Amino acid sequence: MAIKNAYLQSVFDGLKARNPNEPEFLQAVEEVLETLTPVIEARPEIQNAGIIERIVEPERTIMFRVSWVDDNGKVQVNRGYRVQFNSAIGPYKGGIRLHPSVNLSILKFLGFEQIFKNSLTTLPIGGGKGGSDFDPKGKSDNEIMRFCQSFMTELTKHVGPDTDVPAGDIGTGAREIGFMFGQYKRLRNEFTGVLTGKAIPAGGSLARTEATGFGLCYYTKEMLEHDGKSFQGKRVVISGSGNVAIYACQKATEFGAKVIAMSDSNGYIVDENGIDYKTIQVIKEQKRDRIKTYLNYVKDAKYYEDKNGSKGIWTVPCDIALPCATQNEINEESANALLKNGCIAVAEGANMPSTPEAIAVYQKNGILYGPAKAANAGGVATSALEMCQNSMRYSWSFEEVDEKLHNIMIAIYNNSVDAANRYNLKTPAGKIDLMAGANIAGFEKVANAMLWQGVAY
Repeated sequence: MAIKNAYLQSVFDGLKARNPNEPEFLQAVEEVLETLTPVIEARPEIQNAGIIERIVEPERTIMFRVSWVDDNGKVQVNRGYRVQFNSAIGPYKGGIRLHPSVNLSILKFLGFEQIFKNSLTTLPIGGGKGGSDFDPKGKSDNEIMRFCQSFMTELTKHVGPDTDVPAGDIGTGAREIGFMFGQYKRLRNEFTGVLTGKAIPAGGSLARTEATGFGLCYYTKEMLEHDGKSFQGKRVVISGSGNVAIYACQKATEFGAKVIAMSDSNGYIVDENGIDYKTIQVIKEQKRDRIKTYLNYVKDAKYYEDKNGSKGIWTVPCDIALPCATQNEINEESANALLKNGCIAVAEGANMPSTPEAIAVYQKNGILYGPAKAANAGGVATSALEMCQNSMRYSWSFEEVDEKLHNIMIAIYNNSVDAANRYNLKTPAGKIDLMAGANIAGFEKVANAMLWQGVAY
């Protein structure tokens, strides 16, 4: 695809000139703008109000120093960030990523995607993202605590339950959220829902841990059934072995599929009898070990070293691919390998895991494609449900939260289909263009709110 509207292209050209060293951010923006031509042509008030120019610029970008002391008494310094991208429909909402790769381009791409993902949930939350180039791997609990306390000491000035409500992300799990929440409470002397992903006794929500993976499968189930297919009896490959991947494995298995491959940053395992997600939970959540140790539990499984991340896993023949590791993990070569091996559907559990060239392969060849901002929105949707419970000082049961999550994912799918149908958007293979539909459904809600609120000088 390409941007076909001159106005949209001019906005993108200006953005490239101002952000020449931010490839991930520019990729995310281009992918959205490519799909908005019919909206701009049908609704001139959007161009007249400068909505596109405004929506591609963060409302606020915060960068700060994070100083902390390691176990040897040595002072360490990292960079902390918070990108508050858009608050037109609610307080900023988005995770905190702790990983050496974190930089402004990655966080702006994630924050920009979060605007539309959060809009799609049907809940009143804006888009934001944050994090640091701190690496939790190999650090002691005390080192992680000291980093998180230092990070939150600065972030406290910029967040709050009605302003910006961060959550977890890569490198930021319940442990890190707990340390950050404790520091916020200590500094502000208040117990509020300023972070989501909290422990259950401290205001967390049941089903939050499972939400992104479960939601991914609820969305994928809708997508398959709309095309006359199902999970039943299908071979599924899932990249990653973190939170999203583990619970996608569980729910896909419950839906009758056989998950045959999962990965981590060192390599991937193949278990033709079906991967036992409970074993992966033990390895990753309890022992914090490498996925290779799955072979210690299941002797018939195979392990393949893969220093290129998840590249090799996409050569494993499957019916359904669920990329749940990181951005741009499926390129054109990997997409063609999936096609050659008979893959019928790709739904994204990670953020932007498919390159534009890979997406073109899916859409040209009739592979069902569930884009990240729709398919993995279950996590942030349940975070918003956690915010609701915090505001009410009340807790729903696991079953109540899971039912609400399921209904939200169905609504996301249906709203994406409706938007695509309103503008008669099809893929080259004649399928409903769910990527364009998700972009438009998410965009129009935010654009309408921005129009209503006027221009803030």
